Amino acid sequence: MNFNFSASGRPSWLATVTPFLNWAPFVTARTFRADLLAGLTGAVVVLPQGVAFATIAGMPPQYGLYASIVPTIIAALFGSSWHLVAGPSTTASLVLAASLVHFAPPGTPEYVQLAMTLAIMTGIIELALGLARLGVIVNFISHSVVIGYTAGVGALIIATQSSTFFGFHLPSSHDFLPAIWQAFSNLPILSLPETTVAFATLGAGAFSRKRFPRVPYMLPAIIFGGLVGAAFNLWKPGAVLVVGALPAQLPPLSAPSFDPHTWRILLPTALAVAISALNEVVSIGRALATRSEQDLDINQEFVGQGLANITAPFFSGYVVSGSFNRSALNYESGARTPVAAMLAGAMLLVLVVFAAPLAAYLPKSAMAASLIMIGWGLIDRRSIANIWRMSRAERWVFFITIFSALFIHIQMSIFVGVALSLLIFLYRTSVPELRRRVPDPMSANRKFTDVRPDLPECPQFHLLRLDGALYFGAVSTFRDSMRKVEAEAPNCNQIAIVMTGVNFIDLAGAEALALEARKLRARGGGLYLIRLKERASEFLSRGEYAEMIGRQNMFQSKTNALREVYRHLDYSICRECKLRVFIECARLGKQEPREDDDDVAPAGDAHTTQQDRNTGQAAKC
Repeated sequence: MNFNFSASGRPSWLATVTPFLNWAPFVTARTFRADLLAGLTGAVVVLPQGVAFATIAGMPPQYGLYASIVPTIIAALFGSSWHLVAGPSTTASLVLAASLVHFAPPGTPEYVQLAMTLAIMTGIIELALGLARLGVIVNFISHSVVIGYTAGVGALIIATQSSTFFGFHLPSSHDFLPAIWQAFSNLPILSLPETTVAFATLGAGAFSRKRFPRVPYMLPAIIFGGLVGAAFNLWKPGAVLVVGALPAQLPPLSAPSFDPHTWRILLPTALAVAISALNEVVSIGRALATRSEQDLDINQEFVGQGLANITAPFFSGYVVSGSFNRSALNYESGARTPVAAMLAGAMLLVLVVFAAPLAAYLPKSAMAASLIMIGWGLIDRRSIANIWRMSRAERWVFFITIFSALFIHIQMSIFVGVALSLLIFLYRTSVPELRRRVPDPMSANRKFTDVRPDLPECPQFHLLRLDGALYFGAVSTFRDSMRKVEAEAPNCNQIAIVMTGVNFIDLAGAEALALEARKLRARGGGLYLIRLKERASEFLSRGEYAEMIGRQNMFQSKTNALREVYRHLDYSICRECKLRVFIECARLGKQEPREDDDDVAPAGDAHTTQQDRNTGQAAKC
């Protein structure tokens, strides 16, 4: 099926609130059967997963299931991706727990209401970003930040679940070092039955992932761990603690707090959750869109996620985001339209009523083991190795992000990582590269290359190439580079700059170019701009800067630019010069321009002597 669709012709505001009308015509009996199977698979898998994520979030287990029903349906209706499935996620659950634990004990009614309030605040932020068409904001979250942040989340999950894994039955810390210390210091009193159940769960999960990669590993792992736990409890009742039966009821109606003070203290957490959740959604959505060849509207996805989070607290849910496991499973199970995610939510509603009592046989240590597997999976070892090998700057971004997540606060790490990425980005863009170029007589086409000690350079004329944006942050570096050129060639008063690599010029950049042009004219020369991009050329033309530089000195053809430069050279110097950098140096004024090329210099004409060609000093440009 072709998942791309053409414009509907509806007004943009109507398309935003009715995105389901785009895919509704593609729903047929055939696609519905495929979606039904995918939805049933997703509903079964979310039973242990929802309980696990609620455990991470410090919420009562049933709330992880409630958050996977109505919000999932809303996100599918109003989102853009045809395969993304929304629900509780690892990162959002951990950030929620790490933040709310300072305001209320986990699992208490006060804590639950704070979690619901955080959900509606997150939803409002996401909805506002989507309606304002600010989906581009996620582009400022670099890959290294994402890898560092998710690795920090994974390490925190492993640390905080260690006590339950070994059966200590102690209040678990949500901070990395205290959680690690708690686990190691209490090893002498570990519970052998519960530790056995935990390792059995890990083993079953690892075996399932290796032998049956298409089967969600958490399901067989939890089932096997539950069987081992049941055997221990038959041998000795109470040897293995269980989650306990969940309420066999529909999600009760609820409401968040609208107290201004509560909203004020939760705002930083809501921002952190919204940014990390949206980055998660975009990453998953893009990955699935690439595989399905679907067009993804990031802003519409923001709208869908925002509405899902706004709805969640009224149906006993908490913060939801894109679920990578459920989304990948949805696609692999043959989902054809968003109906699959909607059916998964609807069927989970039925399963909650009939399967909730089964949680009475679910060992807490098995749940901890499954969460540790999830945490380990969040640590992308291959990407970390690539970051470490390839870039020192990205290494620092990764290291500072994960350090912030583990030792400062998880919600701060995303802000710290983004801020550091922006600083590195600004530094890189503030250092445009200005290179001096000369013809290489040893190359087949005598192409221009960077200046080397063995290549001669014209004393009157320099050809430069500028790469990078010429904006207010880069002007100082550009001026310093021009001063360096001037200091190394004080007699050079003709400068041409190839502008192919300049995508953007602002007011400060235009002023800098005009200043250089004035200074060169004062010395009897000129500044020539070659191959200005249309956007930059239009910007210079809107003000007086094109006239300041000289419209006659702006060329789209390098050949024409160099011909103009030769007209203004001091021929007396050329006659005494022994360098013969260009073919035209031998017979100025007699050359016939050849086809233009950014990297190849114009040749001389038929009158150029064979001796000139053999000297290796004349060149095409």
